[in-house]
Amino acid sequence: MKRKLLVATGGGDCPGLNAVIRGIVRRASLEPDWEVYGSIEAYNGVMSDPFDIVRLDNRSVSGIHVRGGTIIGTTNKGNPMEYPVLQPDGTYKSEDRTDFLIERMREFGADALISIGGDGSQRISKALYDKGFNVIGVPKTIDNDLSATDFTFGFQTAVQIATEALDKLVTTAASHNRVMIMEVMGRDAGWIALHTALAGGAEICLIPEIPYNPAVVLDQISRRYSRKRGFVNIVIAEGATPLSGEVTGQVSQELGYQHVHLGGVGYRLQQELKACGCDADIRVTVLGHTQRGGTPTAFDRVLATAFGVYSFELVLARQFGRMVSFRNNTIVDVTLEEATAHYNHVDLDCYQMRTARGVGISFGE
Repeated sequence: MKRKLLVATGGGDCPGLNAVIRGIVRRASLEPDWEVYGSIEAYNGVMSDPFDIVRLDNRSVSGIHVRGGTIIGTTNKGNPMEYPVLQPDGTYKSEDRTDFLIERMREFGADALISIGGDGSQRISKALYDKGFNVIGVPKTIDNDLSATDFTFGFQTAVQIATEALDKLVTTAASHNRVMIMEVMGRDAGWIALHTALAGGAEICLIPEIPYNPAVVLDQISRRYSRKRGFVNIVIAEGATPLSGEVTGQVSQELGYQHVHLGGVGYRLQQELKACGCDADIRVTVLGHTQRGGTPTAFDRVLATAFGVYSFELVLARQFGRMVSFRNNTIVDVTLEEATAHYNHVDLDCYQMRTARGVGISFGE
């Protein structure tokens, strides 16, 4: 009887997910004793009755490495550790359904699971492993917020998309003597904003790690203008906050979604600058989910494929409870405990920050 490997993609979608899936399947095809299956929409496919699971083979993954998203779907609303369960009175209550999830995976006959996801997904991976299931993690997030790996796939693509957008805004800012505010993703970590500001030559970069002072931002803007002529480009992460510490967003009404819906911090900054007396025209661009979509860059395709191949080789070696990692330009693995121990905030003394300050980028301090 052949062994069954289950693959799940969880959390937000990300360029490179399909390349990982392809890497896993192509490597597994060299082992005649293994079959690979995909759980549709993270763990929902396993927990559904009947199972919503698809067979993954060389034909089904052919050419998918150039496509964004994931062919098996994903969701950020089905956390089995806090799963919304309908109660008799019609309300929903969050319950830990990890035991049920493990029971369902064993019922399907899965010998192991490769979980492709970010910080939250890998915490689920650790919980499943701690309860005795064979799990390997693969780090995925455009925010690059897993500290146990130098890079997560999808991050470079998101930065490339944001940089290309900023390049276009620079010329229109200069033509109209405007302040251009570009809002990018980054809930708790400002890596996308920081890299984009460096690559695109922004004058101001506002990130979640450094609360900004609108008056300081205005002062930086004023230095760029002479006789009402000049322009400024600002990159701001969606999780950036002013000195008051207030996050800009709305509580989600979506069942099972556990985060505040962020968005609008660019427009908030626009209002704050006007309230401080900014005379220049200000325009706001919100990139939103464009950063998650599209064709992954070559770097992300290579990294994702390497992650996929290595993760299956960990399965073969029965080295469970570990996450694939990219460190010092090589593919290694770390424990799931190490992978989830620390969130990867921007280190204010990292070389990117020192470089940014060295070229005169202001962080609104």
